[in-house]
Parts: sequence; C-alpha cells; structure tokens
Amino acid sequence: MPKQLYLNHAQLNAEINRCLNCKNQPCMKACPAGCNPHDFIQYAKNNDFDKAVKAITQANPMGQTCGLVCPDKFCMKACTRANIDFSINIPKVQATILEKYRCNNKKTNITYNNKKVAVIGAGPAGMAAAEKLANNGFRVAVFEASDKIGGALNMIPNNRLPFDVIEKDWKFIAQNELISLHLNAFVANPEHLLQKGFCAVIVASGEPNCIDLGIEGEEYSISYLDYLKSPDSYLSSGNIAIVGGGAVATDCAVTARQNGAENVEMFIRRRICDMRITEEERKSLIENNIDLTTMTKIKKISKTNGKLVLYTCKTHFVNGKLEEIEGTTIQRPNFDMLIKAIGSSAPKCNDSENIFYAGDCKHGGSTVVEAVASGKDVAQKVIESF
Repeated sequence: MPKQLYLNHAQLNAEINRCLNCKNQPCMKACPAGCNPHDFIQYAKNNDFDKAVKAITQANPMGQTCGLVCPDKFCMKACTRANIDFSINIPKVQATILEKYRCNNKKTNITYNNKKVAVIGAGPAGMAAAEKLANNGFRVAVFEASDKIGGALNMIPNNRLPFDVIEKDWKFIAQNELISLHLNAFVANPEHLLQKGFCAVIVASGEPNCIDLGIEGEEYSISYLDYLKSPDSYLSSGNIAIVGGGAVATDCAVTARQNGAENVEMFIRRRICDMRITEEERKSLIENNIDLTTMTKIKKISKTNGKLVLYTCKTHFVNGKLEEIEGTTIQRPNFDMLIKAIGSSAPKCNDSENIFYAGDCKHGGSTVVEAVASGKDVAQKVIESF
C-alpha cells in the first residue's frame, strides 16, 4: 500500500487543533532552520493559509521537502503535547499546508546590489543559501555538477520524497530572477570563480565519497551512493546484505526489499537502541521484513560461484568501547549483493578569503533541515561581509 505523504482535510484539522498555543514556543526553538510551527499552525487554525505558507517559507525555503523527511527529534520532540498524549505531527502539517495551499507568486521589489555570489551545489544547503542571498539583493549563480537539482535529496527513496516535491521547493526559490541555475557544471576550483567577477563563493557540495569498510574483498561491495542513485541498476531477487544501521542504510534495505529482494539483512556493529533512525524508519524495517543482525562486524568478503560469502564476528562493549569477540568468526554464504552504508566524507575544507562552506561538506552528514540552516547561516555571513 502506498505511503500517505500528506494529511487529508480531517487529519489536518485534527492536528492543528491539538496545538496548545504555547507562549514559550518550544517547537520553534527546536527547529534548526528557525521555522515557527506555533505561528503557521495558528494561521491555519484561523483558515489564513496564505499567511501560514508565508510563515513557513520565510524561515525555510525547503519547507515541503523538510516536512516530508524531517526526523522526530526536533520540533516533535519539543512539542508540549508529548507530555500529555503524543506530539503533533508538525512536519506533516507543514508539508500538507505547502502542498495544498502554496501559490508561487514572483517576488518583486528586490533591488540588485551589484554583487554576484556563486553557490556550488544545488542540494538543500546550496538552495537555502541562494534564496537568502537573492532576497538580499545579490545575484546568485548556482553551479550543479549533475544533471538535476537536489544533491543528496535524490538518494531518498521516491516513496518518502518524490522528486516533484524537490522541484516545487526549487520553483519557489527560483522565482527570484536574481537566481540562475547551471546544471552539468562541475567546478574544480572555487577560487577560479572569484577571478570571474564573483565577490564570494559558497561551497555546498555535500559528501561525495562513501566511507570504505577497509576489509579484504571490499571490491565485491556496492556503495550506497551508487545504489541509491540508481537502484533499478542493481535489481536482485536474491539475498541482499546491508552494512550499516543508520537512516541511509535503512533506505537501502527498504529499497532493496521493495525492488524484489527475497531477503534483506542489515549487519550492525552496535545495538538496536544505538541505531540513529526515527520511529517511522524503525516501523518501515518491520513492515518490510528486514532482518537486523546486531553486535556483528563483517571482517572479510569473498566470492564463490557468483555468490558472496561474508566472514562475520560478534562484538561487545568493554568499558564502553566496542571490541570484537575472539573466536566468533563464522562464514555467511549465499549473498547476491552487499551494500556498504556506514557513512560518507568530503574533502577537507580549505578556508580562504571570500570562500565559504555550508552543509554536509562542512559539518559532516546531517539532516535536511540542518543543511538548510547551515546554508542560511553562511549566506548571512556573506551578506554581513559585503
């Protein structure tokens, strides 16, 4: 059954009417992007959806995207209702309001300040930076190495984040005529852009490198970057192994299962309670019959008669440090594919004058809303510098 992305009319009314109108607005304080659920929910209660949309998009230009994929550790965790019954589903309320009531009207009365800024990367950090800069009069050129916008957002499965949602947020941002987008435009050296008349460059290129396992036989594995970019290229009806226990590993596991894999098993070095995933993601693992093998490390991969053999050992904590348990190595045969999803990395940020960094390439892997916040913060630094 397809996942329900948005609230229906009755559900939306039920959620917004649960808001207690807290004076201290803990939900806003918990949002990395500074979005204020208190305000847009009150506008929605009064049936003033134009103001509700404006309240969301002024704080978060990627509001619909964030509404669909935000974890429950920010505004929902801070929601006062959690101490009474259960949190308001603020992200879904936000996404629903934008889906049903947003109308992109061209922004006017923004005066060009005769300064140009280049943004490298059309992911959430780059998009947010471009929007804030353009709203403050800068002409912004966004350079994206691939053939479409979104960056790492494109690796989120379509059942959670359809690409047309990313396009809707970008359409809202790009309505400002001071923004131009250049696809298939890889920038090897940000400093060269400074020589072309840009007063500043914001690098928001994400984390393009998958972290290796560092084990024998790793050449038989597939990186999550390759897999999630094109899962249809790796269809298999057999047994799939996933190395990792985070949100990206979960996306890989669920995608593999929904694409026809008979069995999908996640190998996780730590405990289930250590998995950095949301309750919704935990539920998706159960619903898709994903097997979780915890406190287990893969030490080696070999290939026999076209099938992968995994050499695994058990782990345990010793004085808070995770260690292998000697003598527990066994062979796990008959796997058709192994996807490594233990994290990603980016080249070291080389700070120099008028070159700024934002998003995952600066802070490491983060949530979409944290990337948006980073883009906004860096854009503000540029504004203050010029």
